[in-house]
Amino acid sequence: MLSARSLFQEILDDDEAFRLFCSIAASGEAQGGWENGRIAALVPAELRALAPKIARHGADEDKHGRIFQALLRKRGLTPGPVPAGTDYTMLLERRGIGLPHALLRGERPLTEEDIVTYLAHSRVTEQRAADQMRLLTAHFGDHPEVGKAFRMIAGDEAGHLAYCHEELLRLARAGHGRTIRAVLRESARAESRVYRDVSLAFMERIGALLGWSRPKALVLSLGIRALHRYERLAGRRRMVALRMPQRRDALGGPPETAPEFA
Repeated sequence: MLSARSLFQEILDDDEAFRLFCSIAASGEAQGGWENGRIAALVPAELRALAPKIARHGADEDKHGRIFQALLRKRGLTPGPVPAGTDYTMLLERRGIGLPHALLRGERPLTEEDIVTYLAHSRVTEQRAADQMRLLTAHFGDHPEVGKAFRMIAGDEAGHLAYCHEELLRLARAGHGRTIRAVLRESARAESRVYRDVSLAFMERIGALLGWSRPKALVLSLGIRALHRYERLAGRRRMVALRMPQRRDALGGPPETAPEFA
């Protein structure tokens, strides 16, 4: 029977499949770390109180990248190239999700609207990350090889999502509500399409490495497409709704280190 647990177990049991999974994850987290670091450096004066939280977000993402690299080292593996079709962060940027890298490489301070847009984009992508890590932790949180890493990353992703909710609600009260709603809707539509395309490309690569039969690959492909249709028609509210989180000021302190991994 096909399930999330059985599929990831296949990846975990095969060195090349595990290398691809960790390489993609490490690259994406490192990219997120750079982006948040640059945004923190360019926050406009009127929102400087947000800079430490954005920097903390970036430090967490950098840490996650190191954790995935450490998981590879434990097996004696090195990171591999990330196939273009599986590069979630690059494809999001092409769809207009996230602030343009050309802007982040400059030295001009961002605008307040840029920060609002960044937080709305992050609210959508962090929902995806939190959901994925919650699923992996539910099935592999006690696994001797990856359990501790998954639990740590899942806790961080939940904090990132809580921070996005709290800050967006604060900015909505400050008069940015209409912009936030528009950006959330647009971002959710684009992210769902990117996630579908990346999932299909990733499953195609993994299927080739693991020698999946054509019927198995077809079933998985149909499942990914069905999830996208559900999100488009009925599931988008989960990606765009805002609510005050139980965990307040989630990124208000210093980042937790991961010396056992890094």
